[in-house]
Amino acid sequence: MPRVFVTRQLIGDAIPRLQEVAEVEVWPDKDPPPPEALLDAAKRCDGLLTMISDHIDGAFLDSAPSVRVISQLAVGYDNIDVAAASERRVLVCNTPGVLTDATADLAFALMLAQARRLPEADKALRQGEWGLWSPTFMLGHDLRDKTLGIIGLGAIGTAIAERAKGFRMNLRYWSRSRKPAVESELGIEHRELAHLLREADYVHLTIALSDETRGLIGAEQLAMMKPDAVLVNTARGPLVDQKALYEALKAGRLGGAALDVFESEPIPPEHPLLKLPNVIVSPHVGSATVETRRRMADLAVDNLLEFFEGRRPASTVNGDDVLT
Repeated sequence: MPRVFVTRQLIGDAIPRLQEVAEVEVWPDKDPPPPEALLDAAKRCDGLLTMISDHIDGAFLDSAPSVRVISQLAVGYDNIDVAAASERRVLVCNTPGVLTDATADLAFALMLAQARRLPEADKALRQGEWGLWSPTFMLGHDLRDKTLGIIGLGAIGTAIAERAKGFRMNLRYWSRSRKPAVESELGIEHRELAHLLREADYVHLTIALSDETRGLIGAEQLAMMKPDAVLVNTARGPLVDQKALYEALKAGRLGGAALDVFESEPIPPEHPLLKLPNVIVSPHVGSATVETRRRMADLAVDNLLEFFEGRRPASTVNGDDVLT
């Protein structure tokens, strides 16, 4: 039987299904295995089921030559050196599609919470600051007729645009490739990045992290945005220069930020960014629904089962390089 190391506990029956065809070892803690523990387990395994916090590079794979397949429980795979995996004929899989709606819901929830100042309102009520009705108390903003700029119009970006259309927002996007069919269906207009940043009231980041997109939003780009604009990031933290974002928010050059991801995770609770009143945060929970995490676990395990059965998994990252 093949041997598989799973780097975290999963919900549902995904692991029992995997145990029917493989010897499975599951890391028992809620925190990720330390690098040395991950490598030690990998040396005994044919396959790995990984998370975005598990770093896999060429040196790792050289030290664990028995590994033939890596199934990532995520859409993104920037923690894995895919080129190094391909060179060593190691198949990399991921879980696209199944988390689109959950992540889009979270992104939109963050934008709504920022627009209507929900965390501030909750805090004010709990601290006894809610007095008699006042026409100037806790004023937020309507989303209708505001301009939403989406950076990266993939599946999640498109799902956010669908939700925003229902709120009658003006839709703009920048992506590395044009999406004429989506433009026609949703009435979303393409803009160059600088133009989008200057025009949008809300900017959503949904683009994948790569060498080209790392630090995509820095001090220069933040300076292009409206002084009352809001940046929403549910993709990857390193897309944004976090120090530059803090400085822009602190100086009042940006209206606010709503963040589910950070440059380094978990972000320390004492981080100055978390002290700003115009920042709303969540702990990387874009896909954190019972239904979605179950589907992700099932797809990640299905990828492994199909590989061990000699079939091409449904969701491969480098399948054309490794399986042909």
